[in-house]
Parts: sequence; structure tokens; C-alpha cells
Amino acid sequence: MDKSIDREMEHHGAELSFKDNMSYGDYLKLSDVLGAQAPLTDAHDELLFIIQHQTAELWMKLAIREMSEACDALAQDEFAQASKLMARVNKIFYQLNSAWDILRTMTPSDYTTFRDSLGKSSGFQSYQYRAIEFVVGNKNPALMKPHDHLPEVSKWLREIYEAPGIYDQMVRAVARAGFDISKDVLNRDVTRPYTTDASVQKAWAIIYRNPRDNWHFYDLAEKLIDFEDFFRRWRFNHLTTVERIIGSKMGTGGTSGAPYLKKMLDTVLFPELWQVRSDL
Repeated sequence: MDKSIDREMEHHGAELSFKDNMSYGDYLKLSDVLGAQAPLTDAHDELLFIIQHQTAELWMKLAIREMSEACDALAQDEFAQASKLMARVNKIFYQLNSAWDILRTMTPSDYTTFRDSLGKSSGFQSYQYRAIEFVVGNKNPALMKPHDHLPEVSKWLREIYEAPGIYDQMVRAVARAGFDISKDVLNRDVTRPYTTDASVQKAWAIIYRNPRDNWHFYDLAEKLIDFEDFFRRWRFNHLTTVERIIGSKMGTGGTSGAPYLKKMLDTVLFPELWQVRSDL
């Protein structure tokens, strides 16, 4: 380094020697992170493909933690904390949606140069994506099977699968606040997909007609609607990216590809929160 620049940096108090100090790279373990990309071919766009999916998994890791803590906060009637956490989750999914724009710069010709190297691996097998679906109530025990070869992952997914989802916790909190919620809903088998209930729909109608008197529930309900909105966009972006790049071909993991993704668009996570808009 030029000595004048060296002196200038020292003048501003910048640390320049890290022989005995932790550096930025040390703290973030950048050697591990930046060394985790191992393309199997010489194809130019394989690195883009790997980084896209690795960064998505990192964002999902954070989202799962925040959503799990939001569930715990709701169980303790800590509504402000739950709202803060879900606001962060929604920003994460905004970020995840934006990332599809980068992947869509890859053309069909680009993808064919390395697609065969993926073997049977597929985003369908993302256990973190599965955990997110379980937390928000979209539960299907068959979807844990791809992770049977990973005992710790299977155990972790099973715990999430058997626990009340975020909407279950929300409805229970509404009931604790004095709203008349059916015992069938409160005592339901939380490993089953949630189905619409008239008592829950009536409670949300009361809350939405009087948002000032029920602000914490109204605010949280809108946070959940924001989440489902972003989640639908994420699925739609996945679908359109797949259609742009592989058309109607089967997915590498054995699914039908675009037709399977189209079917997933029909899933509704928080039905009464959408129905209440028609009821007002």
C-alpha cells in the first residue's frame, strides 16, 4: 500500500493489521461461504444457478427462525413482537421474489449446458421450504419422505409438522381475547390442513369492522395477508421462471414441472382472512 494512503487510513482510525484480531472475513466465515460454490461443469451460468439457490436457502433460514418466534410470541399474546417479526419475514420474501429477476437472465440454451449435472436434485427437495409450508399450515406428511435419509432434518421437520402453525396460534389468541371460536377449531388436529370455519370467519368480520378496537389482531391479520401475497408471488415467479427456461419439460426431481407449480398456486393458507374482504 502507498505510504501516504497508509497514513491517511491510520489517521481515520482504520484497523489495518489482523494478525491478532478478528477480521470481517473471519467473523462472516467468508472462506467457507465463498468456497461453498462447486459447479460440476464448465458452464458459465451454473455459478449463477448455485448462488441463486444458496442465497435463497440463507434467507429461508432467517425466515424460519423469525416465523417460529412469531408463533411463540402469539402463544404468549406478545402481539407487538409477533407483528415486528412478521414484518421482517415479509421483507425477506420481498427479497426472495426480487431474486427471480436475476435467475431469469439465464436462457433455455444456458440451462441446457449444465442441467444434466443436477441429476435428481431439485428445489422441490428443499427441507427449509418444506418447513416454511408447515409453519404456515400447508401440511402433507408425504412431503417429508425426501428427507428420510437425513435423520436430524427429519426429526426437525416432524416437530414443525406436529406443532400448531402460525394461523392456529393466531386463532387461539383471538379466542383467548374473548371471541367465540368453535372448540372444533381450537382442538383440531394441527397436522391436518386448515379448513374454513364459520366462527373464525365471524370473529375476523368483527375485528375488521372495528380495527381501532382490535388493532393488534387487525395489524397481525394484515401481516399474514402480506405474507401470503408474497408467498403466492414467489410461487408464481417460480412457475414463470420454469416456463421461460424449460417450458413443459419434467422437473429434475421427478415432478411434472410447470403443471405441478400451477397446481400449487391454488393453495390458500389463511382462508377467512381472504373471505372477510367479501363480508365487509
